[in-house]
Amino acid sequence: MVFRQVYEEGLAQMSYLLGCAATGEALVVDPKRDVDTYLELAESLGLRITAIAETHIHADYLSGARELARATGATLYLSDEGDENWKYKGLEGFAHVLLKDGDEFRVGNIRVKAVHTPGHTPEHLSFLVADGAVTDEPLLFLTGDFVFVGDIGRPDLLEEAAGIKGTAVPGARRMFQSLKEKFLTLPDHVQVWPGHGAGSACGKALGALPATTVGYERRHAWWAEYLERDDEDGFVKALLAGQPEAPTYFKEMKRLNRDGMPILGGIPHPGRLTKAQFDRYLREGAILVDTRDKFAFAGGHIRGAINIPAGKNFSTWAGWLLPYDRPLILLAHPSEVEALTRALIRIGLDEVVGYIPGLQGYADGELETVPQITAREAKALWERGEAVILDVRGRDEYLAGHIPGALNIHAGRVLAQLDRLPKDKPLIVHCVGGDRSSTAISALLSHGLRNALNLTGGIRAWQEAGFPVAKGEELVNA
Repeated sequence: MVFRQVYEEGLAQMSYLLGCAATGEALVVDPKRDVDTYLELAESLGLRITAIAETHIHADYLSGARELARATGATLYLSDEGDENWKYKGLEGFAHVLLKDGDEFRVGNIRVKAVHTPGHTPEHLSFLVADGAVTDEPLLFLTGDFVFVGDIGRPDLLEEAAGIKGTAVPGARRMFQSLKEKFLTLPDHVQVWPGHGAGSACGKALGALPATTVGYERRHAWWAEYLERDDEDGFVKALLAGQPEAPTYFKEMKRLNRDGMPILGGIPHPGRLTKAQFDRYLREGAILVDTRDKFAFAGGHIRGAINIPAGKNFSTWAGWLLPYDRPLILLAHPSEVEALTRALIRIGLDEVVGYIPGLQGYADGELETVPQITAREAKALWERGEAVILDVRGRDEYLAGHIPGALNIHAGRVLAQLDRLPKDKPLIVHCVGGDRSSTAISALLSHGLRNALNLTGGIRAWQEAGFPVAKGEELVNA
């Protein structure tokens, strides 16, 4: 059996290619949307992709399953578990098989068994794989967002991101039963290959290793002690505590992955815009995505631009802050445009109409800057009650230590909560060191809030100056 893991750093997402050397057939599990990766990999291995499977209806990225099926003619193997809200739709024209718990299919000599593992989502499947050329004993367990290295999938996404109320606690209880009845009944030697690694928002403590084993997780995962003493209530409480904020675009991904998304037929290649084209697109409502670093953006940018620096977190921040109903223009070095475009289509932001390589020749008049304020200056305003401090870190970071009286809104959610922000006094925005606050301020500026100032050095500078910090609700270090 040929086995390859494909890792996409931006979303910490893992997909898999399994091939039968004897027949030349291959299976791809949980593909990302830029499917040329799998086509090229299969060709290099002398394989042809005949099957594509998904563990569940994904929330954090747009699936490439239908895109790859259209390119190859492969059969889709998809879950038929869960309630009617999460049944796949729009499969006309695709060869497909809907799977229930215990169903099996073969790809050459490879035997794949669907195991219903609800908890993260109601329809979630994991795939137990045996190399039939050697034995029928299972070797691999492709767990999707069920079991990660050192962690398990969060059960609150349907409630947190998709808005389906009252699903978090029942999902956590289903997760407990899936671990007890499905995962822990497997032999210790079975290898566990998850759908995500460290950095994904699909869990709170994912390990950085690419794989683990049933035996290792049984002994060392944080949840193991709860299963060992059959403490379901304790498990539920521990699992739901401290989960990171779910990006707002997750709801859009769930809908598109369930109902069907546009088939691209290839990777888009946005061209360099002329000044006339650039101006026309802006007049028509396009958004300029400035991918330079925070310092360059603060020093001067075109009014209305949103600053999402190029890098591994580009997809996530784009999903947080960019709308799905307006064209996008990239301000980026030409060598980065393809990678950034791929990052955008992975989350369904397909309408990139072009790029500009810099400001020269495109900016009209004076550039807008991001006003800066030092910790000492901010403290003086804070003491007099003449400014509002906005902490754009995550809730757990805020509770661990924050400027007393600071308003906490995650950077990705500032546009959804504009009504909570003052218009008549300075708004001092900070994170830890300035990256998230720059992105948040750019979003605020793009919506006309021009009273925002960036706290230079973030809360770290405030703390280093010895200024007061509150932990939870209690004032400390005053």
